[in-house]
Amino acid sequence: MSSIRFDAVDKCFGGSVKALEGISLEVADKEFVAIVGPSGCGKTTCLRMAAGFEFPSAGKVLVGETQVREPGPDRAVVFQQFGLFPWKTVFENIELGLRNKNVPVQERRQRVHEAIAMIGLKGYESAYPHQLSGGMQQRVSIARAYVLDPQVLLMDEPFGALDAQTRVVMQEELVRLARRNPRTVLFITHGVEEAVYLADRVAVMTRRPGRIKEIVDVKSIRLAERWEDYPRIEDVMDLESFVHLRTHIWKSLREEKLEEAH
Repeated sequence: MSSIRFDAVDKCFGGSVKALEGISLEVADKEFVAIVGPSGCGKTTCLRMAAGFEFPSAGKVLVGETQVREPGPDRAVVFQQFGLFPWKTVFENIELGLRNKNVPVQERRQRVHEAIAMIGLKGYESAYPHQLSGGMQQRVSIARAYVLDPQVLLMDEPFGALDAQTRVVMQEELVRLARRNPRTVLFITHGVEEAVYLADRVAVMTRRPGRIKEIVDVKSIRLAERWEDYPRIEDVMDLESFVHLRTHIWKSLREEKLEEAH
């Protein structure tokens, strides 16, 4: 099992600045949960604690039944910045993690080629990052994460640096990947529409100190309304059920922004 659980987590920086307070949230095995909230509310801090890059001041974070104390091969992280090595080809960038794990050469090659096909970059194996568009570079980053076969995928605003059109394409690609090769996903975003389109549930956070204000169930509505019958994101976004969820979350976030201003 590859669930993620935040159990009454607080996080303070510098001993006095409380970033998070009483965070309790569970992402079930193979569930996709997005976190949205005001800037500075601690969304990324939650992800970094799940990754083992930060640690709670109180409470605990668990992956499966194991408390997170360090980064591990069961978790892969995709950041907003692509983080590709410019002197390595697409194939070499994706292969690097497998090489570091001492995976045999033949198995490495097979897994990398499968990952390249999965994210639609066949024919670009020998290309360098500067020869790729932003969307293609982010596909390489996602393939680099998937090829390690992690139980948990942690994504920190992975499409934030992309232009609007490319972002839509990548959202559709991620939905396709999630259905074909599901993982437990914790996804951080500022985009309410993105969160509703991608996630099974959306966790809405308050302003700092960040707390879980509410959790919105998207999956039950998505299944009932058969969103999967609509091939394009713009078709889904026109549905009354989608608009209702988006508006509800926007209002919840707006309340936080207004309270912060006062």
